[in-house]
Amino acid sequence: MENDKLVLGGHEFNSRFILGSGKYSLKLIEAAVQYAGAEIITCAVRRANTKEHENILDYIPKSATLLPNTSGARNADEAVRIARLARELGCGDFVKIEIMRDSKYLLPDNYETIKATEILAKDGFVVLPYMHADLNVARDLVNAGAAAVMPLAAPIGSNRGLSAKDFIQILIDEIELPIIVDAGIGKPSQACEAMEMGAAAVMANTALATAGDLPRMAAAFKSAIEAGRNAYLSGMGRVLVRGAAASDPLTGFLRD
Repeated sequence: MENDKLVLGGHEFNSRFILGSGKYSLKLIEAAVQYAGAEIITCAVRRANTKEHENILDYIPKSATLLPNTSGARNADEAVRIARLARELGCGDFVKIEIMRDSKYLLPDNYETIKATEILAKDGFVVLPYMHADLNVARDLVNAGAAAVMPLAAPIGSNRGLSAKDFIQILIDEIELPIIVDAGIGKPSQACEAMEMGAAAVMANTALATAGDLPRMAAAFKSAIEAGRNAYLSGMGRVLVRGAAASDPLTGFLRD
């Protein structure tokens, strides 16, 4: 188990919990790092400094790997521009591609995401694209040079859980890259289920930020993700579609 690392673009991580962007507060980041074990924290480049005396980057510890995202981009050109700006600002080579033209449901534009991924991968970025769970799109992202694939589980911020479960499972089964379940995970049990399916990691934000006891919820996510990963690695037990099977050999019933 000590050698079970999450590997992204040649970089190794012990934690399989990633803190998503938005709803930032010092308490949220502290809890995610201390109690959930987060080693990767996303940051929307266009929201890094939205207040005169406050910068989101000030909240993120130096020990964490920063994952800038291109939130606000409406096409590949804008996403590429944001990613390159982030690198120039010293945010590193990791980038999460988020391209959305739909302001109501905040759904990713898969076509533009593929275009941006290809450009940025050739530029030397470690590209993690956010996308619909579509097998053909995932294959195109692999060919474009993505370091992982990040399908949404449910609409961003909804806490609805694994609404796209069947389609995410197809990606896990067919794509060689790490599958990171992103957006919509609202409960530790849902994170556990994603890991039991074979997901490489889970990203969450709203589930923690809107919880009544933030540190306790962060700890619960850590335990759930570790439990799900261990269950997946152990090999899940068989499922009987029909009938039942005694746990001990059935030698007969008592008789009068």
